[in-house]
Amino acid sequence: MRVFVSVARAGGITKAARELHTVQSNISARIASLEKELGALVFRRHARGVVLTSAGEQLLPYARQILRLAGEARRAVQDESPGGPLRIGSLETTAGVRLPAVLAAFTADCPEVDLSLVTGPTDDLVRAVLDYELDGALVTGPVRNPELDESVMFLEQLVVVTSRWCHSLDEALRGQPGPRLLVFRSGCSYRRGLESLVRSRGVLPSKVLEYGTLDGILGCVAAGLGITMLPDVVVEAYRERELLRPHAPAADEGTAETVFVRRVDSAPTAALNRFVEQVRGSTAPAAFRAVDGAASTPA
Repeated sequence: MRVFVSVARAGGITKAARELHTVQSNISARIASLEKELGALVFRRHARGVVLTSAGEQLLPYARQILRLAGEARRAVQDESPGGPLRIGSLETTAGVRLPAVLAAFTADCPEVDLSLVTGPTDDLVRAVLDYELDGALVTGPVRNPELDESVMFLEQLVVVTSRWCHSLDEALRGQPGPRLLVFRSGCSYRRGLESLVRSRGVLPSKVLEYGTLDGILGCVAAGLGITMLPDVVVEAYRERELLRPHAPAADEGTAETVFVRRVDSAPTAALNRFVEQVRGSTAPAAFRAVDGAASTPA
């Protein structure tokens, strides 16, 4: 199962062999044995590698679940102190402002945990948790998915952010042509909030520009290239906040829950429980730092 999942993820025998630190012939033999046992081909070979067949597509979620359950069984009979891999997802804003102090405290407290942090928009992170690619994620809620356990971590106050030269929200929205929206890629909840706010006022944006980092968005907002919507703690922690002006929207548009989600069918490990405790116990946001939207950073 581990070989099958690795080949599916890598898209080729050679890449999977490198990932598993073995030879290509061993990978090929394992896949051939699996296909013989199942009585069905799980991969279709082509010049650039392999792709899953329909049988392989059906097998993949079961294979991931088998590996996950095997890992849970191993941890259940071993020492319960935090250890092993822990894969956490986070919004770029949360990672950049709220998590640095949490990660520092967690790694000092749990040195045996191999923690990795993946940042991205809410939709992508929720999908990764559902697909067992992440043990849990900090996303904008409510998510309301029966397959996920959901706990509120923070209540964020949202603001529309403009350059300091813009004196009101009405001024930001009523300019001609319409405002340029500076946002993260599709799937970001703050982007959806800003687009909804603009539409509710009967305004059409002149352009929507996607960025991969907080630093890129706020730097361009400060330069007067457009507007964005973010938690107020992000603006307060930005190193050049004097170049920005936050504008509070209406009460029903100005708050967002940051929730921690994990699969209900996966028993939380000691490491995961300790991480959630650290997040719950955190108070003041840390200093701003840029976080790449596609980053996967070991902590």
